[in-house]
Amino acid sequence: MIHARFVAREKAFPLTRTYVMGILNVTPDSFSDGGQFLNPDAALSRAWEMEKEGADIIDIGGQSTRPGYTPVPPEEEWARLREILPALRAGTSLALSVDTFYPRVAEKALLAGADIINDVSGFGEEMLRAVAGSGCGCVVMFPQGGTEGDVCKAAQRFFQSRAEAAGALGIGLERLCFDPGIGFGKTMEENLRLITGVAESRIPGAACLMAASRKRVTGAYCGNPPFPERLPATLAVHTAAILAGADMVRVHDVKEAVQAARMADALKTAGGTNG
Repeated sequence: MIHARFVAREKAFPLTRTYVMGILNVTPDSFSDGGQFLNPDAALSRAWEMEKEGADIIDIGGQSTRPGYTPVPPEEEWARLREILPALRAGTSLALSVDTFYPRVAEKALLAGADIINDVSGFGEEMLRAVAGSGCGCVVMFPQGGTEGDVCKAAQRFFQSRAEAAGALGIGLERLCFDPGIGFGKTMEENLRLITGVAESRIPGAACLMAASRKRVTGAYCGNPPFPERLPATLAVHTAAILAGADMVRVHDVKEAVQAARMADALKTAGGTNG
């Protein structure tokens, strides 16, 4: 049986198990870990720790996109990344993802060794052109909420439109990973629908990422504990998404996420839903 795969430059991820993307925010203001890894040595140490814990990908963010954030200009975002990214490239063999919606930053990140660009704005035409010839993987997020009708169908329409635009520039489905965008303008009901409705929103042949770690939805039904105390709810959300068909999860707590993903994969296999 031939399985679909996610390709990011020289790295390939067959969609036969769940992959864990560890979060590394090199920002002063991210919602749960701002300021912890601004120093390149601290960032590299955390990346090594995540690699030992079983991460497959490190996702590096140079600015916060928490609710109510104030965007920083591309020059400032790149200033936070330009020393850390080469150090990470030299210090780890893991795939490196850079979380940016600036095409200029994406171009520089790819030259510095990034394998994946993760764009929370949904990969507009300028971003697609910036990465088209690089061979990088592209994480395309559905940035909308409050849609009319079923939110899973709205997400799928959006993903299909981006897949067509990418294809016109020579970016095939194996380079695309679609993220439903939990928490980005969605109501709680929409978040829950997207978490459990992966099969209804995804594009066949492309990967799907679920990124709900410590987000508002993981606190809303549990008394809104502080962000670092939302691990149990995060694991519940991501396990549900994996069982519904997600191929990757983006997390703060790598060790626990890897263990939960392996268990969820075993359950999928036992239920005959893997692949």
